[in-house]
Amino acid sequence: MRVRSAIALLATLVLVAPAYAKRTALQVVVAEPFIEMRTGPGRGYPIFHVADRGATVSVTRRRTDWFEVRTERGVAGWVHADQLALTLGAGGEAVAIREPGWDDYEQRRWEASVAFGDFDGGSSISLTGGYRLSANLSVELMASQLSGDYSDGWLAAARLLHSPFPEWRVAPYFVLGTGVIEVSPRSSLVTTEDRTDQFGQAGAGLRAWLTERFMFRAEYSGIVVFTSRDENEEVDEWKAGFAFFF
Repeated sequence: MRVRSAIALLATLVLVAPAYAKRTALQVVVAEPFIEMRTGPGRGYPIFHVADRGATVSVTRRRTDWFEVRTERGVAGWVHADQLALTLGAGGEAVAIREPGWDDYEQRRWEASVAFGDFDGGSSISLTGGYRLSANLSVELMASQLSGDYSDGWLAAARLLHSPFPEWRVAPYFVLGTGVIEVSPRSSLVTTEDRTDQFGQAGAGLRAWLTERFMFRAEYSGIVVFTSRDENEEVDEWKAGFAFFF
């Protein structure tokens, strides 16, 4: 239950995070009878306002295929790219919606990823949510579900990532982190207790921009579990998966 709560927390942090810093607003004019404005960036959010034909709206930011717009009266809401494509620019030209590209990748702030791998001979599924502090430095929260032949477990960590060459399309990065791991043995022959310990992590990885908002990530980490017994445990983890920014 605790790993599910950690994953849910990461997902919530990612979903509510702003996609980009605010830029100069684009002014467009509604060319269709109206466009529908929703309370959030998704079809599951209710329509609360419509902007009629001839109205001027400002496009303030983008989140995937949804755009936040603001009317001249200050009403702010979200419209889908399909509706924004039906507006006109200040000179009467059709609005061209540009797909995310390399410039957006370089200016990204929020990132999420899912990865699958090997954790000390067992399998792992990891979900991360991160924020880019600068071109070289990022912070990340991670939650993983672990499964092995003799035990199951979970871990949660806070990590610091350094990218020495952010301008490269395929770029290495280095990671330092710390967190908590819990291991639950499957043995039914003897009474065993779940173990919860703190750990430290150091590793390196590769991040490759694929297209639009998507990236490929691969990573190796060496983990030291600080047990309450006489000796600490050393664990290796390999994983790879896909990430996206918004």
